[in-house]
Amino acid sequence: MNLGMPRIGPRRQLKRAVEGYWAGTVDAAALSDVARARRAEAWRQQADAGIDSIPSNDFSLYDQVLDTTCLVGAVPERFGHDGGPVDLDTYFTLARGTTHGAGDGTRVVAPLEMTKWFDTNYHYLVPELGPTTGFALSSTKPVDEFNEALALGIVTRPVLVGPVTYLLLSKATVPGFSTLELLPALLEVYTRVLDALAAAGARWVQLDEPCLGTDLDDEARRAIDVAYAELSRRTLKILVATYFSGLGDNLELATELPVAGLHVDLVRHPDQLPRLLDHLDADTVLSAGVVDGRNVWRSDIGRTLRLLGPAQDRLGDRLWVGPSCSLQHVPHDLDSETSLPAHLVPWLAFARQKLDETTLLTRGLVEGPDAIADALAASDAAVATRLASPLIAHPGVQERVTALTRTNAARHSPYERRREIQRQSIPLPPLPTTTIGSFPQTPEIRAARQRHASGQLSDDAYREFCQSEIAHVIAQQRDLGLDVLVHGEPERNDMVQYFGEQLDGFACTTGGWVQSYGTRYVRPPILYGDVTRPKPMTVSWSRYAQSLTDLPVKGMLTGPVTILQWSFVRDDQPRSETCRQIALAVRDEVLDLEAAGIRIIQVDEPALREGLPIRHRERAAYLDWASECFKVATAAVADGTQIHTHMCYAEFGDIMDAVVALDVDVISIEAARSQMDLLNDLAAVHYQAGIGLGVYDIHSPTVPSTDEITRFISQALKVLPAAQLWVNPDCGLKTRRAPEVAAALRHMVDAAHHARQPA
Repeated sequence: MNLGMPRIGPRRQLKRAVEGYWAGTVDAAALSDVARARRAEAWRQQADAGIDSIPSNDFSLYDQVLDTTCLVGAVPERFGHDGGPVDLDTYFTLARGTTHGAGDGTRVVAPLEMTKWFDTNYHYLVPELGPTTGFALSSTKPVDEFNEALALGIVTRPVLVGPVTYLLLSKATVPGFSTLELLPALLEVYTRVLDALAAAGARWVQLDEPCLGTDLDDEARRAIDVAYAELSRRTLKILVATYFSGLGDNLELATELPVAGLHVDLVRHPDQLPRLLDHLDADTVLSAGVVDGRNVWRSDIGRTLRLLGPAQDRLGDRLWVGPSCSLQHVPHDLDSETSLPAHLVPWLAFARQKLDETTLLTRGLVEGPDAIADALAASDAAVATRLASPLIAHPGVQERVTALTRTNAARHSPYERRREIQRQSIPLPPLPTTTIGSFPQTPEIRAARQRHASGQLSDDAYREFCQSEIAHVIAQQRDLGLDVLVHGEPERNDMVQYFGEQLDGFACTTGGWVQSYGTRYVRPPILYGDVTRPKPMTVSWSRYAQSLTDLPVKGMLTGPVTILQWSFVRDDQPRSETCRQIALAVRDEVLDLEAAGIRIIQVDEPALREGLPIRHRERAAYLDWASECFKVATAAVADGTQIHTHMCYAEFGDIMDAVVALDVDVISIEAARSQMDLLNDLAAVHYQAGIGLGVYDIHSPTVPSTDEITRFISQALKVLPAAQLWVNPDCGLKTRRAPEVAAALRHMVDAAHHARQPA
């Protein structure tokens, strides 16, 4: 069985079609045709691989949680939805926002907040629910896509976000309101969906409840019981799927549900299998998630067969085999890669290969290991070769990590002293303005990068091109009146891939795209060995940018935790060990930037919260080493060098102590889309360092007015003093168009100037 497939298409067909629709160059019918072709291709690929339980409704034009919001009609009032079916434009407005009117009459409709899907780099659109929220069946998408597959001769297993997980991931619009109070009304819509699927011919439905891998309170546990007592009355067989964590203290709750099947993640927590076998009902199917849906390493077939042997003996045909979670988190097909090092390829498996592993494991369990002897031998050889490869180990790196002490993770002086030194060395006005780092990646920049990669543009010509772009961005920022400038990052394809291409121990793909949010796709590098920095990675660009102006230019780096989280990481040593290696490489770059005269260095860690273990009992250990790694990377600079970091699009409120412990001089945060939640969290812990306030949402095409940003700054000044606040966008600007950026930054600078004036 399988839980879901990548959506984008091997050639990013979906991205181009959706963005074409937004731009007005692709109409709704053409977009629908591309989406239909993508779904058909995925279903046929699974059928051809021998998958006998194939999902549908795992496809989305933007996000599966947004799809659920539209399915149940939970559209907030500000979007002007009339209560009928949610159309395509409303769907995308929920994701991206919109602007009505012009001039003084401009009204911006803010999109839904965006945050991380559990501990992944996938972002979902957060539903907004309150006491007056009503639900109504407002989409036929699950039935339509089931019928599409049926027309191809494939009977699928429709997938829905489970009702309890949906409510728990929602944001209450009224303080103190529990979204679980809406469960009875939500279940009425879910029962209608299940009945419609049954009428269409579906036999199974998959309800994803990854909340079962989290710490649930009594109210949530009761909600699980209530939901499945009601839904199990339908004629469809229900498979409850949980992933990203073990069931832990929810194991008995999950195994006692009156459902036909239970999917569990045995990659993250294989040790839960014996307890599952002891508690599983005599008629319940156990779907074993043993193929890693989150990483690209080839499965150890022999070890997995040994793990599942006792389950096969006890369950027989009630044991299903599949990936740990949806394969949307890995690239499409390893066979399409042409530039990966030859030694690395036998160690890897992308989505297409993971389908083959799933059917291979099933055959090995049913027919015995002799039936797959050749494949088993190949797997054993690949595992052994990888573990013994001299390309993985670097004794010098391991010695540096072993020599680390707490002193290496401590700044020379406390923040209060550093602040006074920096005020003298980097004079800035109140409410200084800056950006997060990247400027628009124009078609010309992308074309030049592609020509350079293909050898059509020489190194010298490419360097001259990037320098001309940097000069343009520096001049633009100076003309706009920004106080702290950036070089715009024209040389960078991605904030992690760029560094992966320059650090030893990493390999990068040509087409290994995975979805981060909406139409934003990234190519995570593959971190396979010990990490070293052969040479400086950013210094020449920052030095050149600084030579063009007397204003301070920030050096821009990605932090060690984010490089770790946004890569496909080696699984043969603890993640903490790998992160310390990356931290030392970043530390070397930080010191080289400082030596080059860069007075402000920003080391971004948007993934710090993302890496937080789902279970609370495991969090302290993670935060200890994650914070240590950031400080190892940044602490060696002089007191007069200002260290910034940036965080966005995640819920940081529950790790405020760790954020404070990073001991940065300025933290810039996403605040506009999340309605200043993080700013309030920082104020609640009496955060003393500088705070860069994200005053507009860069993931929306809307351009905020000066008045709107002024109101936002005024609201912030009620929480924190002006001496502590900086003014900046929510995130980097690479995905936006140049005219939008120029207008928004002009309004941002004007708003900051207005806010500096005495009342």
